[in-house]
Amino acid sequence: MNESLLRELVPAVIGVLVRRGADFAAAEDAVQDALVEAVRGRPDDSPRDPKGWLVTVAWRKFLDAVRADTSRRRREELVEAEPMPDLGEAVDDTLQLYFLCAHPSLTPASAVALTLRAVGGLTTRQIAQAYLVPEATMAQRISRAKRTVSGVRFDQPGDVATVLRVLYLVFNEGYSGDVDLAAEAIRLTRQLAAKTSHEEVAGLLALMLLHHARRPARTGPDSRLVPLAEQDRSLWNVQLITEGVDMLQTALARDRLGEFQAQAAIAALHADARTAEETDWVQIVEWYDELVRLTDSPVARLNRAVAVGEADGPRAGLAALAGLGPSLPRHAAVAAYLHERDGDPVTAARLYAQAARSAPNIPERDHLTRQAARLNAQLRS
Repeated sequence: MNESLLRELVPAVIGVLVRRGADFAAAEDAVQDALVEAVRGRPDDSPRDPKGWLVTVAWRKFLDAVRADTSRRRREELVEAEPMPDLGEAVDDTLQLYFLCAHPSLTPASAVALTLRAVGGLTTRQIAQAYLVPEATMAQRISRAKRTVSGVRFDQPGDVATVLRVLYLVFNEGYSGDVDLAAEAIRLTRQLAAKTSHEEVAGLLALMLLHHARRPARTGPDSRLVPLAEQDRSLWNVQLITEGVDMLQTALARDRLGEFQAQAAIAALHADARTAEETDWVQIVEWYDELVRLTDSPVARLNRAVAVGEADGPRAGLAALAGLGPSLPRHAAVAAYLHERDGDPVTAARLYAQAARSAPNIPERDHLTRQAARLNAQLRS
């Protein structure tokens, strides 16, 4: 089959799928899958109507993806809003699919991206935001991953670390994004924890439970985002907190610290404080130091700057922030908060407005816009 000809037809075929009702990202993925099938299934046989063939196969791939997404959403609906240990749950193959997509022939980054797209149901844009890269870059990464595994046997499952990374990103998207996947991520991590004594599995599950425990307090009656310091802590789920802390303590006792355990320790310190004022920010900074040592993550450094600002004052927080690039997501929001605490409402209002323009979701955008409006109103009065 003339692969170069088919590739020339890709933009036109994507356009056909979009006109039929597919969104652009889904159409792009479906056409890419159709190209893989063309190369693998008909290497020496060219169709008389290449465009028609590609449209037909791509549309079939799109419908298959829609059906898979519908099945995944149906599984999510079966999970309770506050998932607790399930003693009688039927085993499905979702976790196995996570392991298979984390194939040894892929780099960890590519395996995570492919799994999030193929099994987790996230869009290319959502995955790109999680990885702090442009959407086009992530689309190319996913396409390369698909091509890499198109001719291999899926009989060599990937490692636990890669699967944990996928589950962590799925939970984060479900917890703060447009697609609610948090309960599904917890369910799958419970399955994984039941199959292995890996300390980082326990650390990740503890982290998820501790964050999920705060979910009822994260939004107000009008669906407005409620910052951690302003949350009604009586709404936090004590049962989930207790389970998460117990699991974390068991993992830490093995003395093989990993990034998920460190993050869970930070979440546990927040959960342990009866009020925002009682938060042990000094210990939180120490745990962020451990997290930065383990990951060298710019996001961890950004969050550390907030903690330093709480522990040692806003000037110290701004000094910690100074070494980070302003293009880092939420950098402007953190800078705005620290400048406001440092008594500079003019700079803070400008930065809140700037942060709102690049917010990753609507609730966060609206919250930052209100913060900017509040300060501007104070400046005018």
